[in-house]
Amino acid sequence: MVRHLLTNTLENKGLVIYKFFKIFYVLVGFVGPMVAAADSCVKYKEKIKSSVVIPKYNVSVVQPIEFMNKYHGNVVATLVQDFDLTVDVVATNGGYCVILKNVNATFGYDDFAVKIDRLYHKNSCAYNAILGHEYRHIDVYLSVIKDLDMDIKNSVINSANSVMPIFVQSREDIESGISEMNMKIQSHPEIILLKQKINAAVEIRNKRIDQNEDNTDLNKC
Repeated sequence: MVRHLLTNTLENKGLVIYKFFKIFYVLVGFVGPMVAAADSCVKYKEKIKSSVVIPKYNVSVVQPIEFMNKYHGNVVATLVQDFDLTVDVVATNGGYCVILKNVNATFGYDDFAVKIDRLYHKNSCAYNAILGHEYRHIDVYLSVIKDLDMDIKNSVINSANSVMPIFVQSREDIESGISEMNMKIQSHPEIILLKQKINAAVEIRNKRIDQNEDNTDLNKC
């Protein structure tokens, strides 16, 4: 009885192995032509053109329901990284090659929400003193983007040039191919390091402003 069970187990294992190789063979037979077609797209790779635009920004001032530190406000800044891709599409065996041609990037801060304690009435002396301090922080965000202008441009062009042409099987897949290219640019190491560099510079400069703040204008109120 034990021998019989063991024999069945071995036979079942053999069946599983056989099925595995059979499926693997079918997959290889199916993927092979796709890989060859994708490789054929590589020849369309060319140097990418790019441009970078700093977005226009908006400043809004809010006074939250919850109480805040009465000696200073807070700035919430929104960093935008938007990549508008221009591509060429070339028909090839079994599908299409999607080739990146141009990247128009929008990179920078486009929205600043300034929070001030509701203790202060709008346009009062204390309100304006705190608002003036927070505008100095906004200037920090804007100055960092300006100072790192070349870093931003280089990171965008280098990340764009790393993107290879993509093979898709149908016209319906072209949009997903473009989205994949966009994700590759956004997740490129140079873009990630760039954002880290921006955040570090902003943090250092903002701390410097707060450390040097003696609340002179606020105390006059």
